[in-house]
Amino acid sequence: MENMRLDKFLSNTTGESRSRIKEILKAGRVKVNSETAKDPSLKIFPDTDSVELDSKAVVYEKFRYYMLNKPAGCVSATKDKLSETVLDFFRGENMDGFFPVGRLDKDSEGLLLITNDGMLAHNLLSPSGHVEKVYFVELDRKLEEDDRIKIENEIDIGDDKPCLPAKVETKENNTALISITEGRFHQVKRMFAAAGYEVKYLKRIAMGSLFLDEKLKPGGYRKLSDEDICPLRKKEQYG
Repeated sequence: MENMRLDKFLSNTTGESRSRIKEILKAGRVKVNSETAKDPSLKIFPDTDSVELDSKAVVYEKFRYYMLNKPAGCVSATKDKLSETVLDFFRGENMDGFFPVGRLDKDSEGLLLITNDGMLAHNLLSPSGHVEKVYFVELDRKLEEDDRIKIENEIDIGDDKPCLPAKVETKENNTALISITEGRFHQVKRMFAAAGYEVKYLKRIAMGSLFLDEKLKPGGYRKLSDEDICPLRKKEQYG
């Protein structure tokens, strides 16, 4: 690996902003190869140099992954002139190069993977990967069995091709779970609309092996571990 500025290395590994990293360095909290380092522009080799922050080893991570419980009212984008974006919830962290994997409608909620790993994102979103996304929906009326079957079996939503087969499980109080492997524009809402229903509420609860953490409040997020991501990488290999 090529050399890297110390402040960039620390920002990438800790998630702190560059300005915050400069404060940390100035306070003498960082050591490189056992020597206190205060110069943000110091060049290091992440593979071979030893870096410590507050006496704890800092390991370089090329990619980071976060689970966000997206609230309604924000857009699944990195920038927007009119609306709050999903990245705006990561205040105080270095999110340069990060993006949401796929999209949720502005009024939809739930699981959103945020990362800087473009290859994983590509394979998770590729139709050939067949990565299952699960949504909880509230409808304007009870889902009839004939319509449930219709939605499951390549329903036509007006695109060039019908939807791929889906899985639909009817729940109580006009709710249902639907699992799809595509990511067309407003797809879930359009699938139900094609069968004569209006989706009143939509929440993504799973993407592949990743399930929404019920402890996360809307707008909350947490960093994902290797245990969280490894199953998705396995899915990627077979995509």
